Amino acid sequence: MAHYFVGDIQGCFEELQLLLNNVDFNPSKDQLWAVGDLVARGPGSLETLRYFQQLEGSGRVVLGNHDLHLLAVNAKIKRANPKDQLGPLLTAPDIGSLIDWLRLQPLYQELPEHKLVMTHAGVPPQWSLETLREEADQVAAALRSSDYITSLISHMYTNGSNCWHDSMSELERKIYCINALTRMRFLHSDGRLDFGCKLPPAACEDPDLSPWFERAGVINETHTLVFGHWAAVMGKVPSTRIHALDTGCCWGEHLTLWHLESNQKITQSRLKKS
Repeated sequence: MAHYFVGDIQGCFEELQLLLNNVDFNPSKDQLWAVGDLVARGPGSLETLRYFQQLEGSGRVVLGNHDLHLLAVNAKIKRANPKDQLGPLLTAPDIGSLIDWLRLQPLYQELPEHKLVMTHAGVPPQWSLETLREEADQVAAALRSSDYITSLISHMYTNGSNCWHDSMSELERKIYCINALTRMRFLHSDGRLDFGCKLPPAACEDPDLSPWFERAGVINETHTLVFGHWAAVMGKVPSTRIHALDTGCCWGEHLTLWHLESNQKITQSRLKKS
């Protein structure tokens, strides 16, 4: 079995198909892991969700911030951004099935035999693997519940839950988990999540901020971490244990596929649209 990990697709379905054809991906014997943000920006969000839904056990997905935002847009809590090109998806006859499938997807995935963990944006440096499992599983349970919109999604849009501490309420813990695993980039010196700066690490001039992956972390001492979300990083991180796979396909750059067994990265440039 080959394990392939793909960066943020964001509706760039044609580019994904070209990548998979390039490596002769065979879902009967291979697995495709996606770091989240399956939807938005590109024109093929509907096709992307349908593809991963039909992959079943051959596809492994984590939720990204754009995937969670789709849940809010579908629930009419938020309006769709016209730039996200979600119209064909939101009006598709199988939108209900796709939404129900999407909210069954977790915030993290593990490949124990390779000591590998995948999330969308990263893992808070102070979290152990046990903490990641416990907190992310609580969010997953809330998303699976029948009242997921009122109990979780409607509370999701806040920057307030930006610091991990023992006195947090149950809801605050869930929101922090979502913020950390799907939105994290820079951290303040005291460990707080920063939601303002999206620059490449070298371009950030605030001395109080540093990328989360440059902090000493509990999990990346023993595990390989795979994440996306931060296109400005363009795959450049200081540790061989960490793989940044968002390389900005939806912004005109390229889509990256990492083959775990050979440690090879294969790319597909964004197709020019007429």
